[in-house]
Amino acid sequence: MPSQKEHEIQRRFGSRIRELRQKKGLSQEGLALACGLDRTYVGSVERGERNISLVNIHRIASALGIPVKVLFNA
Repeated sequence: MPSQKEHEIQRRFGSRIRELRQKKGLSQEGLALACGLDRTYVGSVERGERNISLVNIHRIASALGIPVKVLFNA
């Protein structure tokens, strides 16, 4: 079980992904298809329920057409 601080990091990161996805006009399903992930996985990442891997961070950034570092700029 993640600590409160770890959960907050995951929640903020997921919120950033949601923000960027919505700016691109993509649904969760559209983003999931573009990066080869399941829609439920993308939803759980956006809600801060997952400690996402570096590989999946890269896949999401690529699908959004942005450098990985943009995901970390809040």
